Amino acid sequence: MALFLMVTHGSDGDVLPFVGLGAALAQAGHRAVLLTHGPYRAVAEGAGLGFAAIDGEAEFESVLADTPGLLGSAPHLAGWAGFYRRNALFEQIAAECRTLAELHVPGGTVLVGRHTSAVSVRFAAELLRAPVAWVALAPTQLLAVPVAAYLYGAELAAGMQEVRAGLGLPEVPDWRAWFAGADAELGLWPGWFDAAGPRAPARVALTGFPLADASARALGARPSGPSDPPGDPSADPSGDPFDGLFPAGARPVLATGGTGRMLAADYYPALLAAAGRTGLPTLLVVRHRDLLPDVLPDNVRWSPGLDFARAVPHAAAVVHHGGIGTLARALAAGTPQVLMADGVDRPDNAARLSRLGLARAVPADRWRTPELAAAIGAAAADHDLPLRAAAVTGPQRPQEALDAAAARLAGLLTGPPRPRAHDLSPAERARLRERLRERRAAGAPVPGEVR
Repeated sequence: MALFLMVTHGSDGDVLPFVGLGAALAQAGHRAVLLTHGPYRAVAEGAGLGFAAIDGEAEFESVLADTPGLLGSAPHLAGWAGFYRRNALFEQIAAECRTLAELHVPGGTVLVGRHTSAVSVRFAAELLRAPVAWVALAPTQLLAVPVAAYLYGAELAAGMQEVRAGLGLPEVPDWRAWFAGADAELGLWPGWFDAAGPRAPARVALTGFPLADASARALGARPSGPSDPPGDPSADPSGDPFDGLFPAGARPVLATGGTGRMLAADYYPALLAAAGRTGLPTLLVVRHRDLLPDVLPDNVRWSPGLDFARAVPHAAAVVHHGGIGTLARALAAGTPQVLMADGVDRPDNAARLSRLGLARAVPADRWRTPELAAAIGAAAADHDLPLRAAAVTGPQRPQEALDAAAARLAGLLTGPPRPRAHDLSPAERARLRERLRERRAAGAPVPGEVR
C-alpha cells in the first residue's frame, strides 16, 4: 500500500477533482491524504481520504475575497507579491512542506500537486527525494507555465527564496526548467478536448474528465438525504433535484459562477439582467449571497449550493463562468450550456467547446442583455445537443478516467526516482528533517511558519 500526499488550492473546481482522485487511490488499496482548505475536511473524509487543513474557514474566505483583483492584468502589473504577502501564502507554502515532510514514509510515498500552484510538493520532493507528479485540471495550466515561470522568478522570487532558504534548499536558477522536472504530469481532460485547442506536451498523460462532483458534494450543497453519500447521483433519484424551488417536473435554467469569487464585477449583474429578460424559470446557484443584489428578477430563485450531478440532467440549460468542472458535468448530461467565460482558464475552455459546436460562448465584451438572453433562450431550446455531443466525445467514463490517473500515479513507485537538479544528499536531507523536528519540539520559531 502506497501513501499519496496531495496538495491543491482554490475552490470546488480545484479541490473536488483531487477528492475524486484520492477516492480512486483508496479504492485501489492505497492511502491518500489531502492537504487543502479547512472547509473541505468533511468532503475529503467522507470520500475515505486523510486530511490536513492548510488554513481555517476565515482564512479561506479572506483569500477568496482577495482574488478578483488578480483578474485581467499582466503578471508584472497584477500585484501578485502583495497578494501573497497579504494572505501569508509564502508562510503557507513553508507550512505545507513541513506537513509533507512529517507525513512522508520513505520509499512508499508519492507527492501530488495541482499544476504550477502547489509548489510545496516540488519543494518537498527535493527535500525528501520522493517521486512527485503535477496534476493539471485544465489545458491552460500547461499553457501558462512560461507566465508562471516568469512570475515565480521575478515578482515572487524574493518570497519563494525565503521559503526555500528556510528549508535549506538552493535558489531555483531556471523556473521554466524546474516546472518541467516532475516525475509525471497528468491532464484531467480527454483527447478530443485537447485536440480542440493548443495541445498538451507529449509528456502529459491525458486521462479524461473526472466528474468529481459524483463523489464529493460542492460547498454549500445540502445532502440528498440523511443516509446518502455526498454527491451520489443515484441517491433518491425520484426526489426533486431542485429542492422544491420550482413546480414538479419543471426544467429550469441553472446559472452559476462557481464556488469562488474570482469573477468580473459585472458577471452577476449581466447574468441576472439576461435571465430576467428570458422569463425562463432560473435557479441561480451562488454560495456567496453578497455577490447578488437584494432583489432578484421574478423568474429567478437562489440557492447557496446544489447537487449538480443530480440536477444538471434535469435542467433546460446551464449558464456558467466556464469552469471546467461545470463544463464537463453539463456535457456529460447532454445539457446545453452558455459560457460567460472571463479570466484564467475559462476563455480557453469556452473556445474549445464552441469550436466543436457544443456550447454557446459569450465573452465579457459581449455581456449585453439582448445577446446573452438570446443565447440562453437558444440553449434552452437546443434539443439536438446530446446527439451532437455523443458524436464528438463518444462514451464518457469518468470513473475510468480517475482509475487511469490513479494507476499512473501508483506506477511512480515501481521505478527508480528520476534525478533532479538541486537534490540534497541523503545526509543533508536527514539533518534538515531533524533540525525542523527539534525546533518544533522546542517551541522555537521555524522559518516561514505561520503564528
